Amino acid sequence: MESKIFAGIDEVGRGCLAGPVISCVVVLKKNIKRKFLKDSKTIPFKDRIKIAKHIRQNSWYAIGLASVNEIDKYNIFNATLLSMKRAVKKLKKKPHQFLIDGTHAPKDLKNSKTIIKGDQKIKCISAASIVAKVYRDLYMIKLGKRFPEYKWQKNFGYGTKDHLEALKKFGVTNYHRKSYRPVHNILFKKVS
Repeated sequence: MESKIFAGIDEVGRGCLAGPVISCVVVLKKNIKRKFLKDSKTIPFKDRIKIAKHIRQNSWYAIGLASVNEIDKYNIFNATLLSMKRAVKKLKKKPHQFLIDGTHAPKDLKNSKTIIKGDQKIKCISAASIVAKVYRDLYMIKLGKRFPEYKWQKNFGYGTKDHLEALKKFGVTNYHRKSYRPVHNILFKKVS
């Protein structure tokens, strides 16, 4: 009898002021040691890249993205669910159940279960978290080469002091989320 196949889903980039929200879905092909699978935010960048490569080589995975325009149009919550749906649609291996980090799953995703702090408890969710984080970080590093003044190579689009100061000095790009208050305030000159 075939054992159940589980897919983990996690997203990254919800709180950023710039760049897309990214979701990843992972079905592990073989057992990966738990010590490598932690909350992606707690793993140093260079280690995260190595671990993500190992995960990609030993899993079926897919990435889904929701653009800045979609975040501004639908809101971050709905854009996140959209990125999850896109990742699931691209996954080649169909699991018996989707395990999703957090409290919400896309409404039309059958056989799904949400798990609070799932990235700290469930291997396939941890793996999805790491792959998604590396994908988004590398995306923002590449984008940062075009816009070095925002220091996206270091802050990855999050609202750090350097990023906020650059927004005030250089203004808003097409990659900034205009629906987010700090960006919106700069657009409409509500900065003190």
